[in-house]
This record gives sequence, C-alpha cells and structure tokens, in this order.
Amino acid sequence: MASRVLYLLGCAAPPVLRIADVVRSAQRGGWDVCLGLTPTAAHWLAAELPELERRTGHPVRSRYKVPGGPDVWPPATAAVVAPATFNTVNQWALGLTEKFVVGFAAEAIGKGVPLVTMPCVNAAYARHPQFARSLETLSSAGVRVLYGAEGFTPNPPGEGRPDAFPWECALTAAAEAVAAAPGPREAAPGETDEAPPAESGGADRR
Repeated sequence: MASRVLYLLGCAAPPVLRIADVVRSAQRGGWDVCLGLTPTAAHWLAAELPELERRTGHPVRSRYKVPGGPDVWPPATAAVVAPATFNTVNQWALGLTEKFVVGFAAEAIGKGVPLVTMPCVNAAYARHPQFARSLETLSSAGVRVLYGAEGFTPNPPGEGRPDAFPWECALTAAAEAVAAAPGPREAAPGETDEAPPAESGGADRR
C-alpha cells in the first residue's frame, strides 16, 4: 500500500476532465490519492465520481464536513491544486475560503504541508493585475507555482489545449516538494475541521 498521501485538488477548467488518468499516473508513482474538487468540477465529473471513489478508495470531496464529523481522508503528505482557475488562485491568495479546496490549501500553508499549484487560465485572465499578485503571494508563502516556462503557459481566449496540460510536471513537483521538506512535522488533519465562519452569496464556485 502506498505510504505517501497526495491530495489532488481540481478546479473547473477543461483539464480536470482527464483527472482519472492523473489519478492512475499518481498511483503508479506510489501515491495514495485523495481527490478533492470544487463544486463545479464535481458537477462536471458527476458521472465519474463513483468510479473515481472506487479507484482511489476514498470519498471524493467537494464540500466541508459537518463540524465535529470524522476525518474521511488520511493526513496529507503533499497536495497539488490543479488545474487552478483564475478564481481559485485569487481566492487562495486572498484567504477567501468558501470552497473546501481553497480552505484546505489555505490552511495547509500554515501547517507546512508541501504544496504545488499549476494554474489554468487564458491569456486575457493572466493579464489581470490581481493574477500576478496572487501568484507572487502564493510563491512567497512557500507554494511551488508551476507557471510559464516551468509549467503551464496561457493560451489566447478560445484556444485552450486541455490535452496538453502538463500534469506530469505537477506530480514530479509534488515528489520533489516532499523530498525537500524539512524533517518530521506534525501531520495535518485530513481536512479542515469546519466550514468558514460565514457563507458569501453569489460567489463564482469554480
């Protein structure tokens, strides 16, 4: 049984539709994979969720657990947030944790969980000034950001190439992040203990 636990946290960008292949690739690399999705990504993959749960051996998570409820995932060795949409990147950097995926990733920074993210945005979104600030914020917090020459390069709007999304870069970076992590640390819980203090209305839930 794999002893390294990877939280694979996907958002609603077209490459997430290949997540089953990514799970299999990670498992071949020795990872015990726990799959988390934003609500929209979970909706896109609704027909595949039972098979994804069978494949991983864990529930696919897209929502916070009820406060006080049991952890349903083992503690994370590392986490990959990919594909990370414009919305998720900015929410994560700004600490807006309405979504389970963002809540875990935000808390994991403080817990020292090795983190990798690979954005998936078009070139128009990438030119928005907040996007660059958000990537810098995450990088300065210790998140390995795979963007540009090191990972994902934006395409013009309407010209995305989801089949070319460099998933293997993210899996390799996760293994490297674990190898580079300092010695024993306190294990992170399998998920955030409770939902954020308040639900915000009208948010883009990608």
